[in-house]
Amino acid sequence: MQQYPVEAVGLVKSFGSFRAVDGVSFNVLDGECFGILGPNGAGKSTTIKMISCVSPVTAGELRVAGMNVRKQARDVKSVLGIVPQEDNLDPDLSVRQNLAVYARYYGIPKHEALAGIEESLALFQLSERADARVDDLSGGMKRRLVIARALVHAPQILVLDEPTTGLDPQARHLVWQKLRLLKNRGVTMLLTTHYMDEAAHLCDRLVIVHRGRILTEGKPLALISEHAGDQVLELRMDAHERAPLLGEVQGIPGVAVEEVEDIVYVFGAPRATREIAEHVNDPSRAFLRPGNLEDVFLRLTGRGLLD
Repeated sequence: MQQYPVEAVGLVKSFGSFRAVDGVSFNVLDGECFGILGPNGAGKSTTIKMISCVSPVTAGELRVAGMNVRKQARDVKSVLGIVPQEDNLDPDLSVRQNLAVYARYYGIPKHEALAGIEESLALFQLSERADARVDDLSGGMKRRLVIARALVHAPQILVLDEPTTGLDPQARHLVWQKLRLLKNRGVTMLLTTHYMDEAAHLCDRLVIVHRGRILTEGKPLALISEHAGDQVLELRMDAHERAPLLGEVQGIPGVAVEEVEDIVYVFGAPRATREIAEHVNDPSRAFLRPGNLEDVFLRLTGRGLLD
């Protein structure tokens, strides 16, 4: 029987009568980056907390590195590197000291810890700030330090809970670069994110969850092809202008239409969307672009905000 780094079967987490996670099943493969996407309140962070042994499982089976999280929580924690949503660094310590204290938690011998700390500092371009106080770091440096800290004990699985939230584009891309490098080195990753481009850049496979349940699972490009199409046509048209065109569009096989306020989205094969675009009287109102994960996410979870 194959042993997965993370395996969930019928996983449930309840808070009273409310099910935050409602019977989800998935597995993470060795050396891949597996994404969990969903709106706020979909159950992403709750799932991460169960995997991290921070929140107990209500029902179902959850194994990490072949270990049952209910019975072997201490051993499970030893193989995980956790990057939480919020920075929880010690502001009274230097960059290097934050890593050294973390290494002591795992009982790493001093000479091994020192070598690992210097390697992590170099990997995340923090060597020059090793003696700086945490409060003197930029937001991007703090996030890089949190990731570096999670790697000090050479974990089997790196758990990243929205690792680049709040970062500027340059800092986000630097973090992506380092995570791709780690994946190329064989590090298994579990990622939650609100950034669809981040998921597309990093994830080998992903699930989209909504109201505690998995809506779809697959590789990013395959999900885009299945749920959005290779090309998407955006039509900026007033309501009274749409009727004639929509009457024609809705009769074309394999074409789906979604109206959102002042925009009409047309999903379908490239040939069909191109032909529709050519029939628009004002070309400046027709935008033909590749389909993306955000299209998939919004089509499956809806465009309204959840309470």
